[in-house]
Amino acid sequence: MKITLRFFASVREKLSCSTEIVTLPAEVRMVGQVREWLITRGGIWAEVLAYDRNIQMAYQFEICEFSTEIFEDSEVAFFPPVTGG
Repeated sequence: MKITLRFFASVREKLSCSTEIVTLPAEVRMVGQVREWLITRGGIWAEVLAYDRNIQMAYQFEICEFSTEIFEDSEVAFFPPVTGG
């Protein structure tokens, strides 16, 4: 399955990447599994997306849960928590 990944704010800066189109392994079917798969890249990917980091995830422009199912040609985004003031 092919999807678009988007990275925002400090996540984008640390990864030096804002957008990437990827083909996921067949077993990756949920947003949280996308994060897990990216962590397996190791290095800065594992550091930035580690589970002890407070990272928000969005699917199709809406904040979502780990278990949100993904589909072909969709978009998954990662970003730091949004704060207001």
